[in-house]
Amino acid sequence: MVTTPTPDETSFRYHGWRIVAVCFIVATFGWGLGFYGQSVYLAELARLHGWPSSQIATATTFFYLAGALLVAFVGDVIRAIGARACLLGGIAAMALGTVLLGRIDAPWQLYAVDAILAVGWAGTSLGAITNTLGLWFDRRRGMAISLALNGASFGGIAGVPVLVALIGALGFTGATTAAAIAAVVLLMPLVAVVVAPPLHLVSAAAAAPRALSSGAIRSGALRDLDFLTATIAFSLVLLAQVGFIVHLIAYLDPLIGRERAAVAMSLLTAMAVVGRVSLSVVIDRLNQRLVSALSFASQAVALGVLISTRDATLLLVACALFGFSVGNLITLPSLIIQREFPTSSFGVLVALNTAINQVTYAFGPGVIGLLRDASGSYTLPFTGCIALQLAAAALIMVRLRRR
Repeated sequence: MVTTPTPDETSFRYHGWRIVAVCFIVATFGWGLGFYGQSVYLAELARLHGWPSSQIATATTFFYLAGALLVAFVGDVIRAIGARACLLGGIAAMALGTVLLGRIDAPWQLYAVDAILAVGWAGTSLGAITNTLGLWFDRRRGMAISLALNGASFGGIAGVPVLVALIGALGFTGATTAAAIAAVVLLMPLVAVVVAPPLHLVSAAAAAPRALSSGAIRSGALRDLDFLTATIAFSLVLLAQVGFIVHLIAYLDPLIGRERAAVAMSLLTAMAVVGRVSLSVVIDRLNQRLVSALSFASQAVALGVLISTRDATLLLVACALFGFSVGNLITLPSLIIQREFPTSSFGVLVALNTAINQVTYAFGPGVIGLLRDASGSYTLPFTGCIALQLAAAALIMVRLRRR
């Protein structure tokens, strides 16, 4: 009998690390055009067409919700057609939606374009990337996912300024066309050449017992205490996190001015990268539920400082503390699922967790905005965020099984 050697994930010559590099670039475009780009699109469409911001924002909410529903089935798609075809399809849909976005002239068309962008988002974001890397990594999966998802932060740091610069130079139609062409030309050859099924997976597939259907895995997970405590905890925290980040500039502007508020946002984003890279080196050896609980609590402390001081330096320090765990809260759910559930269920459960989280946090900005308008300040909504984060820190530590 010929045995397939175990792949050496610790070697930098291991092909999986090339997949990480490609996923980093895919995440840069996915988040730059699909997630962070939405703020640019809202402002530009309102300026060009005079449409109400609320109308455009409603279409953005539709994009997030549609994307969340599609993400739930990314694991099934990768099972059926493979990671390479899934990523290529996601890139194609993202590029097509971006091109069409610059050519719409009626509000209803925005919803159609956002539906296409949602397909692209599902095929280039968290669910697709974690499922792809899950094929190649086991012992170093935490580091691999963390490094690849730094592309998400880079998409926010570089993507928005590049989009704005392109709009200034080429106009909105020219900018969206150029961004789409860049995505196709840079990403598709890389994915086509580098992303392939790992040989050890192909050789083991024939000998593996028949896995449960995706529907059975999802049904079981929704009755599983361990899955529910992790998923609900992260949903609560991401609702608070996304809502706070969207409202950060509006909160800080009257306190320290627009320029310092922008610095605070940049600092928060930069610390997200620092936190993710720092933790990626050791996360596979730590109690990931405990790390999650401490991350939730650190954000609660940061918010407590933000609503209790007017000192500019302390406000910046609080933003840095909050940002340190922002990136890790995207990575940790998949690592908990990897550790606590069978390998055959990983892709389906990560996609389900991502979909539930995204549906929940899509309402974060709106909920905080409503509470702010009702109370007249951000103290009440940010206090509510602290309560959600502390509740989540307790909930994430509730676990039935031990492995």
